Amino acid sequence: MTAADAVALSLVAALLLTMPVFAVRARGRPVDPDVARRPTTVLFGYWVRDWLMWVIGPMERAFVRAGITPDFFNILGAVLGLAAGVAFGFGALSLAGWLILLGGAADIFDGRIARARGLANDYGAFIDSTLDRFAETFAFIGLAYYYTGRPWPTLAVALALGASLLVSYARARGESVGVSHKGGLMQRAERLVLLALGALLDGTVTAALSWRPGTLLAAVTLLIGIGAMGTALYRTYGIASILKRRAHGYGGNESNTTNRT
Repeated sequence: MTAADAVALSLVAALLLTMPVFAVRARGRPVDPDVARRPTTVLFGYWVRDWLMWVIGPMERAFVRAGITPDFFNILGAVLGLAAGVAFGFGALSLAGWLILLGGAADIFDGRIARARGLANDYGAFIDSTLDRFAETFAFIGLAYYYTGRPWPTLAVALALGASLLVSYARARGESVGVSHKGGLMQRAERLVLLALGALLDGTVTAALSWRPGTLLAAVTLLIGIGAMGTALYRTYGIASILKRRAHGYGGNESNTTNRT
């Protein structure tokens, strides 16, 4: 573990220590509106997401006061995704992991600042979703380059990238025909966190177990790919079922209101 990793992990540990403080202060406090309108997922329940919104609240308010636009964070997220891809390509897995997490933070801020400033609109939704796909693609391309000459990890990256794009495509195509069906096991937040954790822990775990560097990350990437493919199939089946019922006159107002990609 490098000195930079030790410092970063210490900061994460300090961040986690805020959980007991939040647990006390959150008693009787209404759940953050953004959190309340989104269903829980396998990795992230209401409490964890509400805690995270509480932690970033002071920064969010400072950004709003400073007049920073949602576009800034949208572009920053894409740039951080590109930087993560470059880091992966050079084998700097820990650095890539931190860049992915920072990109995820930028993705949170863009939507929250847009809503706080009354700037949420179709343009913002399009730019946010599209640049998220660019960021994810950049990261996976760099990871594929890192695994050059290693067949199964490269296939795992290809599966993860293709399935991740299919998840978003199924959502977008469904919405284009009037069906909102966005749930599933491996949505963007889950993919981002798992990929970042795999990158951050790979060096420590592979060294301890005498594995080839990158093995843990490859396994995590394969898990992401399988989960994302399952999510894409789930959405495809759900949307197709609703459209089929609609075509046969059984109603077409069913929707899944999860607001994630």
